[in-house]
Amino acid sequence: MDGTQDRASSIFGNQIDERTYKKACASKRRFAKRFGDDACATYHLRAEELPVIGERLGVRNLVMAHEDAPLDLAQDARRHACDTTTSRTVAGAAGKPVVVGNIRMGFGHYRISMAMASAAHAMGYTPYWFDLASFEQATGSQMIASQNELYSLGSRLSQKSGLFNRLYWEPLNSEGFRKLSYNAADQKNAELCVPLFADLPADVPFVGTHVWPSQAAVHAGLTHVVNAIPDNWPMALHLAEGSLHTVQTPSAYLGYHQLRGMDASRDLNPMPLGSLQYTGHYVDHELVCNIEQDCTARKRRLLGGGPVRWLISVGGAGAQQDLFAAIINRLLPYVRTDQATLFVNVGDHRGVWDALCKDVPELQENATCHFGDFAQTARLAEDALEGDACGIHAFCDENIFSAVYSSNLLMRCSDVLVTKPSEFSFYPVPKLMIHRVGGHEAWGAIRAAEVGDGTYEIDDTSEVLAMIDSFQYDRELIAFMCDNIVCAKRAGIYDGAYEVVRLATDA
Repeated sequence: MDGTQDRASSIFGNQIDERTYKKACASKRRFAKRFGDDACATYHLRAEELPVIGERLGVRNLVMAHEDAPLDLAQDARRHACDTTTSRTVAGAAGKPVVVGNIRMGFGHYRISMAMASAAHAMGYTPYWFDLASFEQATGSQMIASQNELYSLGSRLSQKSGLFNRLYWEPLNSEGFRKLSYNAADQKNAELCVPLFADLPADVPFVGTHVWPSQAAVHAGLTHVVNAIPDNWPMALHLAEGSLHTVQTPSAYLGYHQLRGMDASRDLNPMPLGSLQYTGHYVDHELVCNIEQDCTARKRRLLGGGPVRWLISVGGAGAQQDLFAAIINRLLPYVRTDQATLFVNVGDHRGVWDALCKDVPELQENATCHFGDFAQTARLAEDALEGDACGIHAFCDENIFSAVYSSNLLMRCSDVLVTKPSEFSFYPVPKLMIHRVGGHEAWGAIRAAEVGDGTYEIDDTSEVLAMIDSFQYDRELIAFMCDNIVCAKRAGIYDGAYEVVRLATDA
């Protein structure tokens, strides 16, 4: 891989027109002018412990160093290597690093990153968290933060204005990001992130869970870059030529291979041999290795007459407020009669919880709040695996790692996850799939429905509420999904994170 190649002018041998290329170059110049051009800067990194997942998954966090000395990543990994007794352990992996390059854009990309770190740790590697948006003084980080703010704003507006959603947001997320021409600007902008890679060895295994870190790693000359593509809808947005692209589903594999629909005006060259791999769903080791145990416990509780445990995870944008309020109102009578238990995780957005309580006053009056106490959340989730859980429990933590990982813990002891078809679509837990936020998410629900571990996407509130009633009265529906989850595990459908790490490390 040639880190000096101009990857904005041609993508897999498909030439980008001059006008689009010039716009891409202009985009990079605008960001450099706005945030300062640090192309000649030398940034050094240091590694430190991460909250929550540092202890649980052995993850080290890469942050800006104050001293003018490069990080010896291999030495740091050897120093912090720990033995593991899982059956997935790779011989010779102990003491070797795997870098997980990511950005926070909603919770989805962080969730994928945690799955990769979990798999790497289970296989014996030392995972390193490399959030390109976290280096506030760097031009590339400021560029990413500004783009993320725009995306979050669009997500919120799409849920408040049906006209905006129909005329702009849905088309942008399904067709706009799909165009091959869109990739050119991202490739140019990703060049701004290259200075952050100075301390990373060229041959370090690197997993990008968003395309920008993957593109930047290739531009920086890294040679073992795996671009872990999210969702289930092929879009040129996610292409990082020079990396190995991985996808979670067979349909995504075929779509990406053909660059399907990425330029309506011409026939495109397909992705070349060796640039694309189907892996299966990106799921954390802790969830995968406990699938049979957790599904057996669900069926025992449900078919034995216990309350249905509902987990509602509200996205970072706080979208779909009215729908969540309607869902909670529907569940409250079941909670009062001990036919349901409700877990609500609002992540690190306390304002979302306050808004829900305003819409549903009974929440404030009856919920047990686990705010800012991850240890308490972990105890509750662990106790609920075999013990009882009743009433309403709310979770919120200003620490993003606690906020995201809390849902991982709660999934194991929950019976139904209520979620839009985001990255949760691919997780081994029965799911009620509500309306998407962005057209690119639609095929996530299709995948869940076909695997049989989730419903089809339900975009009508009355139909969502009717499905809640069906789950409450016909527990066999959830048991059916549990059986499908166990079958999917046997088929290796949830092994994607292990496969990605294996590809990055050539193990």
